[in-house]
Amino acid sequence: MKTINNIPVSKIARASKLVSTGAKVGVNYLKYYGDKMVNSKEEAKERLNQNNAEDIYDSLKKLKGSALKVAQMLSMEKSILPQAYVEKFSLSQFAVPPLSPPLVIKTFKKYFNKHPEELFDTFYATSVNAASIGQVHIAEKDGKKFAVKIQYPGVAESIASDLALVKPIATKMFNIKGKDSDKYFKEVENKLTEETDYLLEIEQSKAVVKACQHIPNLKFPRYYEEYSSERIITMDYMKGEHLSEFVAHNANLGLSNKLGQALWDFYMYQIHVLKKVHADPHPGNFLISEDEQLIALDFGCMKHITDEFYVPYFELANKATINNPEKFRTKLKELEILRSDDSEEEIKFFSNMFYELLSLFTQPFHNEVFDFSNPDFFNQVAEMGQKYSKSTELRNMNGNRGSKHFIYINRTFFGLYNLMFDLKAENIKINNYKTL
Repeated sequence: MKTINNIPVSKIARASKLVSTGAKVGVNYLKYYGDKMVNSKEEAKERLNQNNAEDIYDSLKKLKGSALKVAQMLSMEKSILPQAYVEKFSLSQFAVPPLSPPLVIKTFKKYFNKHPEELFDTFYATSVNAASIGQVHIAEKDGKKFAVKIQYPGVAESIASDLALVKPIATKMFNIKGKDSDKYFKEVENKLTEETDYLLEIEQSKAVVKACQHIPNLKFPRYYEEYSSERIITMDYMKGEHLSEFVAHNANLGLSNKLGQALWDFYMYQIHVLKKVHADPHPGNFLISEDEQLIALDFGCMKHITDEFYVPYFELANKATINNPEKFRTKLKELEILRSDDSEEEIKFFSNMFYELLSLFTQPFHNEVFDFSNPDFFNQVAEMGQKYSKSTELRNMNGNRGSKHFIYINRTFFGLYNLMFDLKAENIKINNYKTL
């Protein structure tokens, strides 16, 4: 794969790159208008999506950082985005162009004032894995193999400016209105800032490992503070296959269930016991080891769940609450889904909308055992996502609703559900975490 010798760091340089990408998208639309005159509208739209996805991803992978992280987050929205975008943006999970070896060495020396081979016996300057915020290198010392994650230059400093560029697009896409909409963008900015603090990530990683190491069929790397800094993390090298690659060939149902149960227990234990969860559940953060264990990586994005949010959120997962109109609306208000300035029309619309959404999305919690391999459940989720993404009635209403905590908690559940479906896990004990 071709390497990158530099990353646009200044606000002007990054904005210029996005503007040039916008121009390419504009040309793609001009081609689309001509294309649909001679071909079917569906074929023309598919080509438009493919061309736009290609151009947008090409730009984001060169910018890296929070810009590419947005693509990574969007790749999990399988029920909303066209397939062309999902496929292209999914590459941001573990397959993006890495930094060139000279730039890697320069970055390493900046934070340690040493060449990597002054710390390790051997350091491989060619990356084995590159993602949105950093890339991973293999190093060896005293016969032991390490994974060294190095953050891309300028990522931490460009978060606020990147989000300022994305904000107008996001507000239009999600129909966010009102003066208090900044709380959502601040939540994302704070989380992205935390992800660039590698000392915090080490602290969080060690806490998760200590709290969850008792969960069966789950493994974690060990972290080494003496070889780490605010922009570099050194951990055990964990040999395994990316989850997305594993599911493409696995036909062992028993193994699917074993790994799926480990993954589900890991998340339920974090959410319900620790009240702090790994809020970045995409395939690039999980490996399958040679001894058929699930390996969990990368704890930079951890979401603390407050009691004020946790209690009403999971009361809405209760079928009795969902089917009690008065109690249901009370919980919607507690979670800021229904607002004090809503009209009767808005109250009725959003009450009905969330009744439909929650009745479907909380189905796993209404059963002792759930089949995540069932395509009917995920097809219904996808159909409902498409239904509301195309709703003109919803588009005319204020989309600025819901607690800021929804952003990462919903992202966690969407990602977890997708991973469980990819694994084709059938007989998952929903409350198994209580017995661990």
